[in-house]
Amino acid sequence: MAITLAEGGSTQLYHAWYSMRDYLEHDREAGRVRQRTGTRGLHVTEDFVVGLQQGLEEEVGDAAGIIMYRAGYEWALKDMRAFEARFTAEFGGKTSITEANLLFVLESWWWPLTAEGWGTWRVDLSRSKEGLIVVDLFDSAVAKSLGNIGKPVCHMYAGMLAGAFTYVSKRELSGIEIQCYAMGADFCKFLLGSERRVNAVSFWVQEGAMAQEIIDRL
Repeated sequence: MAITLAEGGSTQLYHAWYSMRDYLEHDREAGRVRQRTGTRGLHVTEDFVVGLQQGLEEEVGDAAGIIMYRAGYEWALKDMRAFEARFTAEFGGKTSITEANLLFVLESWWWPLTAEGWGTWRVDLSRSKEGLIVVDLFDSAVAKSLGNIGKPVCHMYAGMLAGAFTYVSKRELSGIEIQCYAMGADFCKFLLGSERRVNAVSFWVQEGAMAQEIIDRL
């Protein structure tokens, strides 16, 4: 498995590139990988993902999860700013992400991540009026690399989702993983909501509560 890490980019449109082979451009002579947006990328292996996670844990212990979460959060905010410019340009400068259908906006943002190897997702907005958003993640690059180690490991994804939904909703949201492939589940599940609610969920997760039980409690 290989995933692509990327930073920066331009306002060039990237519509309709749906696979890693099509979405990424490889300059083998120069040793460079670029997205269709012009962003520089880097292919990494499962060993890189495992080494990053384990290396952080060896250095900072339990704080590793917080660091990965914050990295994902800041990455998503930066990526959403670039995405908003591309999205507006694609629709002739007449439609912003706040005016378009939210699910369409989210899918437009996420599918390049799927092409890069970060997995697919399913967003459930049915509880949004209650201040809750549920996201199912399939084929997490982190969890599948680490394997079944008996604890949630997708802290970066939780931060990415919190950052992205904070940006589009214009209100501060926190995220937490309540079900993980690395704990033997078929897929990962995340809950997004206020910091107060996420703090309560964190306690329930530590107590071993199941995902559906946590959602029902809320």
